[in-house]
Amino acid sequence: MRLTFASYNIHKAVGLDRKRDPDRILTVLHEIDADVIALQEVDRRIGDRATTIPRAELDDTHWRVVEVARRPRSIGWHGNALLVRRDLEISEGEALDLPTLEPRGAACGELLVEGHVIRVIGTHLDLSGLRRREQIRSLIGHVEACKRNLPTVIMGDFNQWGRATGAMREFTKDWMVVTPGRSYPSRQPVATLDRIVASKHWRCISSEVHHTALSAVASDHLPVVATLELHKK
Repeated sequence: MRLTFASYNIHKAVGLDRKRDPDRILTVLHEIDADVIALQEVDRRIGDRATTIPRAELDDTHWRVVEVARRPRSIGWHGNALLVRRDLEISEGEALDLPTLEPRGAACGELLVEGHVIRVIGTHLDLSGLRRREQIRSLIGHVEACKRNLPTVIMGDFNQWGRATGAMREFTKDWMVVTPGRSYPSRQPVATLDRIVASKHWRCISSEVHHTALSAVASDHLPVVATLELHKK
C-alpha cells in the first residue's frame, strides 16, 4: 500500500503579495494531489479561530477534513488541520494539546485504508528548542500509549533548522525522518523546517519540496511531499 503525504504551512492563506487567497492555496494542493495533507496556520489566531479556507470551498475538492475542531468555524486545532482524499475512510479524529507557554497542539486522525488502520498527526512545533523537544516527546508518548502499534506518520512545520540535530534527536531508530529539502522562505528557501516523520512500518519511496511558480508566492513556506509504502507483514 502506497500513499502520498504532504505538509504545508499556508500562513493563514496570505501570500508574499500580502493577499489572503484560499483559492490559490487550494490550487497548490491540487498541483500536489496528495492522499493525506497536513496544514499548518490554517485558522486565524484571534476571535473564534475561523478557518481561512472556507468549508464550502473544500466541499468542491476531492479532500475532506478530519474533524478535530473544538470551535464551530474552525477546521483544525491551534491552526493544524488534516485533509484526506474522499475515498479514504476516517475512523477517528482527535485534537491533541502540546506542552508549551503559548497555545500549540496537533491534529490526529485514524484512517482505514485497504484494510489497514493508520494514524496521521499534523503539528506545528514551538520556536524554542527546549519546547520542541518536549512537544516531540509528548507526540511520541501519545503514539506509544496506544496498544495497537498503528503505522504512524507525523508531519508539519517542526521549526528545526538542522536535519538531524536538536529536537529531531528525540526520534529514535524506530522512526524515519524524511526531510525533503529547503522549504522556507518560499521565494528563496534556505531552511529545512518542514518534515514528514514515519514509524518503522513505512519505507520512503520518494520525497520532494513542491516548488512551482504558484507555491513560491502562495505562502511563506513551500509544501513538502513524500510517498510512503507500508511494509508487508
